[in-house]
Amino acid sequence: MSNTVVIRILDKEYQINCPPEEQDALIHSSLELDRRMREIRKSGNVIGLERIAVMAALNLTYDLLRAESKATSSDSLSQEIQRVDAKLDSALDKFQPLRR
Repeated sequence: MSNTVVIRILDKEYQINCPPEEQDALIHSSLELDRRMREIRKSGNVIGLERIAVMAALNLTYDLLRAESKATSSDSLSQEIQRVDAKLDSALDKFQPLRR
């Protein structure tokens, strides 16, 4: 079941249907979007609500893709480290002196 959440972005109210368990995320997302849109508007380089929204969306999408790329690289690096660690363990096991 969804509840209606009222969010405010650049002094305009929007009513959004949202499941209760996702309301906090929606509110935090709207606050971040409002913050970014205000920064863009304040810079004076972009005029018009639609253009400000598009620039904010582009910036957020860029940040998201960059974070996903870093996470993927981090996962790949972690897997590579685990692979090398396993090889080292295997190699070291071969050189352990035999116990009598």
